Amino acid sequence: MKRITTPQIRARKGGEPLVCLTAYTAQTAKLLDPHVDLLLVGDSLGMVVYGFDSTLPVTLEMMIAHGAAVVRGARRACVVVDMPFGTYQESPEQAFRNAARILAETGADAVKLEGGEEMAATVRFLTTRGVPVCGHVGLMPQAVNTAGGFKATGRSEEEAAGVARDAAAIAEAGAFAVVLEGTVEPVAAAITAALPVPTIGIGASAACDGQILVTDDVLGLFRDFTPRFVKRYAELSTQVTAAAEAYAQDVRARRFPGPEHCFPPPKKG
Repeated sequence: MKRITTPQIRARKGGEPLVCLTAYTAQTAKLLDPHVDLLLVGDSLGMVVYGFDSTLPVTLEMMIAHGAAVVRGARRACVVVDMPFGTYQESPEQAFRNAARILAETGADAVKLEGGEEMAATVRFLTTRGVPVCGHVGLMPQAVNTAGGFKATGRSEEEAAGVARDAAAIAEAGAFAVVLEGTVEPVAAAITAALPVPTIGIGASAACDGQILVTDDVLGLFRDFTPRFVKRYAELSTQVTAAAEAYAQDVRARRFPGPEHCFPPPKKG
């Protein structure tokens, strides 16, 4: 089975919507792979897997380890790995060195990086040297400190114009797709109509060329908070809790393991 390529993703502009989800492990990738076009190894793993308050502490080594695991689990979906904070902002050369490591050590198809006009030169530097890039504009989690939190953007004319310029600059620089996060719906729809490459929305618009969500949100593995833009398709946290409780009760009551779970002695004779 051939993996979906970045040119094929780009060619889906205006066509059948792209289905995208995050994955951080080989088993999750294996389960999602038949149903999605793109698997993103997001730096959201810092919060989802490691319990950080933001994506900022995520390291290149973390992304490479999880990226390689996802590639091993996926056969069909295009696999994109996030470049973590501090691994590409310094210079195009720094970005290339680290992007090359990600692609070489994971086998992924592309990298994703955040930023608009200020990152266009870096995107161009990468794409002209054989590194496929997915852009990310609008709400940018790696800029949480300068933005003052996780806030939707595009609410004012100035903000809307800024996101539009950012998306256009990244597309013109050679990105095969652009993630639009936390962007007011009419603004996201207008950007999608104007851009020559697919937009992948998260908290944006149904008009986007594709959609992405954090898989753990989709599965309901978090109980404390559900972002407005998330639709839960399962409530696995309840099932996990119930299963753990039932297991604990069986162990304490010596109902588990039963004879069927143990290895019997060899038969005599």
